[in-house]
Amino acid sequence: MVQSRVPGASAIDWKTPAFILEKLIQYESVHEIQGWPDLRRRLEADRRCFGFFHPALPDEPLIFVEAALTHGLSNNIHDLLEQQSPALDAEADTAVFYSINNCLDGLRGISFGNFLIKQVIEQLASEAPDIKHYATLSPVPGFMRWLKSVRELDQLLTDVQSEAVQQWLSQQPASDQLSVNVELQSTLSRLCAHYLLNEKSREKPLDPVARFHLGNGARLERINWLADTSANGLKQAAGLMVNYVYDRKTLARNHEAYERQHEVACSSQVRKMLG
Repeated sequence: MVQSRVPGASAIDWKTPAFILEKLIQYESVHEIQGWPDLRRRLEADRRCFGFFHPALPDEPLIFVEAALTHGLSNNIHDLLEQQSPALDAEADTAVFYSINNCLDGLRGISFGNFLIKQVIEQLASEAPDIKHYATLSPVPGFMRWLKSVRELDQLLTDVQSEAVQQWLSQQPASDQLSVNVELQSTLSRLCAHYLLNEKSREKPLDPVARFHLGNGARLERINWLADTSANGLKQAAGLMVNYVYDRKTLARNHEAYERQHEVACSSQVRKMLG
């Protein structure tokens, strides 16, 4: 039930007033909620939803975040969103944030998301001590736009790889064709790592989602192949999604290094993808 006497994160569950739950369906822009049964699954025992409310607008979430409690890092959004999946019957060890949504157009220039995620992590750490890891399963919304704009791929790839990517861009094959193309998997994943680590705007990551999480002090942990094979997932990122890890012990240090030296916290697994 929502209680919002002071600005901050409030849990949203199936007992929350229906007029607020309706707003979740209305404002969800990352992974569309397919009606009430879908929303109910997203609010079951192994799921969490938190909204950022203000006393001036007690019935209107300014932003909300959805999380799944899982065993280990999730690498596929369809598994998390499957309505018929059974609720986790054992204790989870990881909280995976898979959707963050701004609700009011007039406040889109103001970032409440960083405050909300950090508050939610602290709240979960207090009420669910078995949760040891906090991470995201995030889209890469700018990847395909960037890839299509690159004029000289041969500076990043071999001639054979560059030709294969150019051919793929001209054909845009379906996800089932991508799943059997091991060489293309390796090449596109490597290009995504380059895009997230090296492509910058004003010395910060070009990708807006990367900019948000890395600016919060998260670590770029893993790039997941065919993690989102929806039409939108293929269009914006060739089906790729990313795990950013929120390590409570290193958040402050990572944030400071990012702001002062423009350093990106990154796992060795992702850095090795660059060769």
